Amino acid sequence: MAGDANQFQKIMDREKGLHRGLTTGQLTMIAIGGAIGTGLFLGSGFAIGFAGPSVLISYAIGAVIAFLLMGCLAEMTVAHPTSGSFGAFAEHYINPWAGFAVRYSYWACIVAAVGTEISAVAVYMKYWFPDAPGWLWIVLFSAVLIYVNATSVKMFGSVEYWFSMVKIVAIVSFILLGAYVVFGTSTQPEIGFHNYTEQGGFLPNGWWGMWVAVIVALFSYLSIEMIAVTAGEAQEPEKAVPRALRSTVVRLIVFYLLTLSLMLAIVPWTAAGVDKSPFVKVMELLSIPGAGGIMNFVVLVAALSAMNSQLYITTRMMFSLSRAGYAPKRFGALSKKGVPTSALWLSTIGIALAAVLEAVAPDQSFMLMMGISLFGAMFTWFMIFVTHLFFRRKWEASGGRKLPVRVIGYPYLTLLGAGLMLAIMITTWFTDAFQMTLIVGVPWMIFITVAYWLWSKSASKSSGLAEDSKHDQVL
Repeated sequence: MAGDANQFQKIMDREKGLHRGLTTGQLTMIAIGGAIGTGLFLGSGFAIGFAGPSVLISYAIGAVIAFLLMGCLAEMTVAHPTSGSFGAFAEHYINPWAGFAVRYSYWACIVAAVGTEISAVAVYMKYWFPDAPGWLWIVLFSAVLIYVNATSVKMFGSVEYWFSMVKIVAIVSFILLGAYVVFGTSTQPEIGFHNYTEQGGFLPNGWWGMWVAVIVALFSYLSIEMIAVTAGEAQEPEKAVPRALRSTVVRLIVFYLLTLSLMLAIVPWTAAGVDKSPFVKVMELLSIPGAGGIMNFVVLVAALSAMNSQLYITTRMMFSLSRAGYAPKRFGALSKKGVPTSALWLSTIGIALAAVLEAVAPDQSFMLMMGISLFGAMFTWFMIFVTHLFFRRKWEASGGRKLPVRVIGYPYLTLLGAGLMLAIMITTWFTDAFQMTLIVGVPWMIFITVAYWLWSKSASKSSGLAEDSKHDQVL
């Protein structure tokens, strides 16, 4: 395994230069910041609309997939802590095309997800300023977060920590309040678990509606994988990364399932929607003075937090692509404080796209951005499972050192995760709301494959010319 490890060390060496300034607590908060955002606070309204009360099963299935994914990712990340993460793993353990496709697909996906979050910010601000144009908020908040990301990784980590802390305090408070309302009072007979079976029953849209809602659940869990990317800037990544992965998954599962179960007991599922967050609707229904505005502030912070994390992650993925030779060299350049600022500016494309969509089609902008970003997310998660199969097989065949973190149930649980992801990707084609996923995704894969072929052909030609030059000099 020594030779194989040395080969991967070359990948890690080319990605050096980033400052290791993130603590274990900040890593956990960054992942929570990315995953507890629009997917829970606004996207849950979509999911409830598809599945009704059975959305609880949908999010449970999504949690199982996320849990399996985190196991695979923790095992590989502890063995190879680098910012290229799953893109670098795919390059090394499958082939260079896989690393190229995974990195670019994930980068494009998160760039679009940034647009999704900032689109949601425009929705939330309408609560206080219904007549103000959405693009104004997009420009204003984007400028602030770009500044935070451009300053230093330490500043980013500190801001994200407190953003996420606001969300966690709010969600815990919501859970406690919701539990009190559901279990501690009987003054409002319309509140209770009977809402699970009224309005069409627990499965009002059948098993198909429940399964379709898994797509939104996965979108909600998207970004938990970013802990692996932060390994390149983490203090003691071998200890910090697996600890952060475990605590993040557990917290997310508890937060998502508890909040949704209480929400559905308080508000009939038919009242869910995307004109405003379901959380805000719950607070308004309970007639708590000022609670709706406070909750709207919380979901605004949640979207900004997710966007902040996603700007960070797209920047690091483009940095990795550049250092691998898959993107122009300037995107691999670092500022004096160790920030790849050129990669950051390129990664703001999603913000520009969101601003255009908000101006042209404000009512459809959130759904369009989510559909565009879904394919890259699903493809990346699918490839993480596939990469893990290659990784474990080569690691064990080479007689390498004992892995500090090992996935139980290998290869069956890894295959289960890959199979579920493939099934969900196929499902999007048969769902009008998410058909955009494959309409965008299939041409994207063709484009990325052609781009890789052209790049590899150009690289081979350049390498050949270099060899000829050396040969001429020797002669």
